[in-house]
Amino acid sequence: MKLPFTPNQKFLMSIIKLGYGKSSVAFDFDEAQFQILGKTHSETPLSDVEIGKKLENPIDSKPLDRIFKPNETVLLVVPDATRNIGCGQIVNLLVRRLIANGTMPFEINIVFATGIHRPVTEDEKKEVLTPFVAQRIKTFNHNARDLMQFINLGITSNGTPIELNRKLTEYDHTIIIGGISFHYFAGFTGGRKLLCPGLASARTISATHKLAFDFEEKARAAGVGAGQLKGNAVHEAFIEIVEKQPPTFAINTIVNARGEIVDLFCGNWKSSHEKACKTYAENNSLKITRKRKIVIASCGGSPHDLNIIQAHKALDAASHACKEGGLIVLLAKCNNGLGRKDFLNWFDSKNSRELADRLSQGYQVNGQTAWSLLQKSERFDIKIISDLSSEATSKMRLRKIENLQKITAEIDDSGGYILPFGAKFKIDC
Repeated sequence: MKLPFTPNQKFLMSIIKLGYGKSSVAFDFDEAQFQILGKTHSETPLSDVEIGKKLENPIDSKPLDRIFKPNETVLLVVPDATRNIGCGQIVNLLVRRLIANGTMPFEINIVFATGIHRPVTEDEKKEVLTPFVAQRIKTFNHNARDLMQFINLGITSNGTPIELNRKLTEYDHTIIIGGISFHYFAGFTGGRKLLCPGLASARTISATHKLAFDFEEKARAAGVGAGQLKGNAVHEAFIEIVEKQPPTFAINTIVNARGEIVDLFCGNWKSSHEKACKTYAENNSLKITRKRKIVIASCGGSPHDLNIIQAHKALDAASHACKEGGLIVLLAKCNNGLGRKDFLNWFDSKNSRELADRLSQGYQVNGQTAWSLLQKSERFDIKIISDLSSEATSKMRLRKIENLQKITAEIDDSGGYILPFGAKFKIDC
């Protein structure tokens, strides 16, 4: 085996702390063997004053104080606990501005855009909104399976039913608050995703997510992928649905590794989101000249590794930096488990082709995530450091390990990559 160093070369050892839940795992590595992908420092967060200035200069929209009038009701749409977007800081500033402008506290309500995720707990409400807001502003959980929550707004051009939470029609104004990051088939998070899938029915969510899968080829649909909006059928379906009940105002944040807001785009729900996505892609797209045999990837810690469904996004990024047949080590605490109780059932399939057949016969949103994960386990040797049980990881064809340091014994002349924030970056080779 040819080593990436000479026998007499002095090793330059470094230590990196990789996010793992709300703590970290330290990894000692030789800089001659491993290259770190992406930023390892956190950008300086925006102050309340700086955020206020951005709110006063929205994109393709009037400022808030020229839109909202006293005695008008306002619905704030926010993410659940699986997203860390600096929501508490934004909502605090927003509520204070609305009240100063004449809106009464009881005229402001908040709904959590959970999509098909579980409801937000009381503790999570305080974490997402801050205790101050959670105690003073009335909140609601969306339930994608509660038929009484929805209003039917017709169908899309491809026949998808447009069923959105009826609360969107019961207030004078709606403000969506999201965060921008790459999404492995919707292109980007934030913006339109707060309403669809965030506040859509299970039927609408399933129909739009099906567009990411080519049922004839049993593969990812063309035009669908991280960083892709133009020609992305999933994104275009979201846009068409939201156009039926567009929000009054949109706020999208970009956060650093600590979840602090470093940039903000607000105003028109469509154009401000597009500008935010463009900026995010310019700053978080990584170009590598070659793939390597070993990729060590952290999701970036909580909430990106709350469950395996969320953690898969970091695995997807890592797969673009790893040689076929190479080793990917995923750090994903998954203290909330799988994300869905029935997720493991998909892995009764003997291979990804059989799972794809099952998807074709009875599509479910999380079945597509299972298919994507199983495909990667067939292409790569995937090891995982996690709180998940060995039985669960084995069924998903992931090998659970305890010690990250032993990985260095498997290095070859191509070296390895370390991806500290796998949920943040898009990698191209």
